[in-house]
Amino acid sequence: MITRTDRARQKATAVEPDRPAKAKRQKGQERRERQGEPESQGQSEPQGQPEQPEARGRQGVQLLALALGFVMATLDVTIINVAGPQLRTGLDLSLAGLTWVVDGYVLVFASLLLLAGSLAGRFGARRVYLTGLGLFTAASLVCAVAPVAAVLVAGRLAQGAGAALFMPSSLTLLMNAFPGGPQRARVLGVWSAIVSTAAGVGPAVGGLLVGGLGWRSIFLINLPVGLAALVLARRYVAPLPGRAVPLGAGGHALGLVALAALAYGLIQGPETGWDAAPVLAAFAVALLAGAAFAVRERAPGTTARVLPGELFANAHFSTANAVGFLFNLGCYGGMFMLGLFLQNARGASPLEAGLQLLPTQMVFLLGNILYARLGHRVGNRAALAGSLLYSAAGTIALALVLSPELPYWVLAVVLGAFNTGLGVASPAMTGALMDAAGREHANIASATLNANRQIGTLVGIAVMGAVLAGAGGWYAGAAASFALTGGSYAAAALLAWFGLRPPRAGRAVHTSGPAARTLPG
Repeated sequence: MITRTDRARQKATAVEPDRPAKAKRQKGQERRERQGEPESQGQSEPQGQPEQPEARGRQGVQLLALALGFVMATLDVTIINVAGPQLRTGLDLSLAGLTWVVDGYVLVFASLLLLAGSLAGRFGARRVYLTGLGLFTAASLVCAVAPVAAVLVAGRLAQGAGAALFMPSSLTLLMNAFPGGPQRARVLGVWSAIVSTAAGVGPAVGGLLVGGLGWRSIFLINLPVGLAALVLARRYVAPLPGRAVPLGAGGHALGLVALAALAYGLIQGPETGWDAAPVLAAFAVALLAGAAFAVRERAPGTTARVLPGELFANAHFSTANAVGFLFNLGCYGGMFMLGLFLQNARGASPLEAGLQLLPTQMVFLLGNILYARLGHRVGNRAALAGSLLYSAAGTIALALVLSPELPYWVLAVVLGAFNTGLGVASPAMTGALMDAAGREHANIASATLNANRQIGTLVGIAVMGAVLAGAGGWYAGAAASFALTGGSYAAAALLAWFGLRPPRAGRAVHTSGPAARTLPG
């Protein structure tokens, strides 16, 4: 005898198979809308079929279009380091002039990143990305044809402004095209692999270009890359609408003054002396402007904040930014030291130094691939803390065994093995930050992380320069620098482990964007 309950159960079972199909169709439609693809015309998505090759190809082109800007900016930082002697003789540059050519780019870049993030939110990320690409490409042409030092410095400053516009926008567009889950982890890994490859081959490419075609070629190489990025992004990357919100010009002005003054002091300190009046004045201005910025941002009556109040209250966001600062301090400060060490202590030419650095930098690619495969499984917290601690252990061990008798191949193998951890840490750090900020605050969050990382680069180079100058020998200075680098990685690992802890049950809910979040305990 069939009861009423049995008939109800049979009815529910009969309709249940339609639910997964409906959910899958809805999910496919949402994916197409996010990527700017047209809606299907009366045809449902095939059930149980893998993603079509056309869709995968489109996503690959989107990824390439958004990575090319990062490639240009990264190459320009690393390539120019081997062009110093030719630049000085070709344009009759003083040492201070060469410093501004190399570091003026970083100064403008770091100073404008927060403003660029807000502009992307106001006018749309794709529009700002394309504007930055156009400015960077045009500035590269100015640098390539510069007849005198002043024009070259002006072109480098304009390159920094262009990079500040397109770098945070590109990450926002990437997160919009690949919104979450295992796919985002894979894409972040591939993205970081592309950028890491550019950074790794930069010194070797620079040595080959400068030796074969002259210093102007290191800027001319940006022209085809920039034009390709402009065409691909305009055709394949979906636009994101801006929002009519105030830019917070007062806060941006204070932040720009603070960062520019700090960068000036760090750049000029090694050249003119840390106790020189202009350097001390720059640090004083940076401190005062930074304090005024913090007061303005936290004031109850402030309506147009540079950083949304939710981000200030989000411990995960603050942790990811602190980790980014320490990561760049150790990584780029260490690379700056290593390039000088190989040439001055071990007698390598610029090209030889670039080639010797190649295997120690290309392993970043391996770390990126590891994150792409494992990041979603272990989570950003474990991936970030574990990889940084691994790199810290190897770098500190190298500081203990470094000596004139140590063969190059041992140095390269040890650095290569433990730099793999940095390749895992970089996309994990980005993923942790974007998870904390949410899609609503992606532009300003990306700009904040990049600004903190660039400040870390400036501080790292300045500190490593001071350590090398005061150590009493290249090997002693290199050992001290390796120890400092390892210490920065270890501090970042501890911050990541304790600062990115999952929320405790019963904690208050914090909203960042459309999704509710729970504050970490």
